[in-house]
Amino acid sequence: MPRAVRIYGESGYMHIYTRGNNKQIIFEDKADYIYYLNLLKNYCSEIGIRICCFCLMDNHVHLLIYDLEQNIPKLMKRLNAAYSGYFNWKYKRTGHLFEGRYNSIPIESEEYLLSAFRYILNNPKKANICIAKDYLWSSYSRYGKSESFVDTSVFQDLIGNWEDYESFVSADYEDCPELETFTRDDNWAKAVMRDVLRIKNGSDLQHYDANARNESLQVLKSRGLTIRQIERLTGISQNIINNA
Repeated sequence: MPRAVRIYGESGYMHIYTRGNNKQIIFEDKADYIYYLNLLKNYCSEIGIRICCFCLMDNHVHLLIYDLEQNIPKLMKRLNAAYSGYFNWKYKRTGHLFEGRYNSIPIESEEYLLSAFRYILNNPKKANICIAKDYLWSSYSRYGKSESFVDTSVFQDLIGNWEDYESFVSADYEDCPELETFTRDDNWAKAVMRDVLRIKNGSDLQHYDANARNESLQVLKSRGLTIRQIERLTGISQNIINNA
């Protein structure tokens, strides 16, 4: 199956998510986090991409990026290749460090932009590590700081000063829709189909031969679509989806 073309929204904002192969650890110590952040800072400067928010967890990375020129693939290719080379050399390992292609979700509303921003910063809390402001490897402390390579200006306009920012990040999620809830509806699922399978409608899969259809169903399930969602959007029965 050919590699799908990335979907870009008109806003230029994109939520990027990448993780270690088989969910393996990609940051073993403090020096690893620092090395990755230096790469990120340098490549963003060279390529002309703005980082609005980041969070580095032990086995995955979240980035909120502003990029009207669609240079994210160039950034991620250079970033992942350089860091993989460093990590493999340091820990005397071989093979892929990251799990396939990075995930990317275009952001097309102010509500989703704020939701993604808070979701990324709260990853340590979600993982029961610590609250957002106590985590060292996110952009939490860089809010409003002009000397940082992280550009939070759009959020300063939307959220306000530091006190407002602290309240916003720490607020209960009911005040702002969670990322998963917002992105995993049928509109999100249709976008995944267009992105990874390059089909206009889910029903197109009904015309595939059995092998190609089953492979496509596996891909959709691996990308987070539920079986009922796949059935609803493709018209293919649950039995066939389960067997695939």
